[in-house]
Amino acid sequence: MRLYLRKQKGISQEKMAKILSTDPSNYSRKERGEVRIHEEEWQKLAEALDVSVEDIKEEKDVKIVHNDNSTFNDNSGNYYNQHFNIPNSLIENLQDYISLLKKEIHELKEEIRQKK
Repeated sequence: MRLYLRKQKGISQEKMAKILSTDPSNYSRKERGEVRIHEEEWQKLAEALDVSVEDIKEEKDVKIVHNDNSTFNDNSGNYYNQHFNIPNSLIENLQDYISLLKKEIHELKEEIRQKK
């Protein structure tokens, strides 16, 4: 939505970056959803695009993944949390697929049990 509005209004990423007081590459990451957009930035974006914050703000649940893989461990017992923006639709799709696989596993185990 933001990308479409920005392009429709003929505003470059460079100009939007200046509005947010950041560099174009950081703004690009924000536009792609890779970097969080702070509340005050939402307001600036809305003003620049001449829309309400609600029209452009895309709420995504941020999922925190605790990874105790040694590559993320600083050996002091502190672990780093990684934040991922994962759309709920993707999570639901994967949960449905997991349910389907569990059902198939159950059916295959039953088939094996009957053949014994």
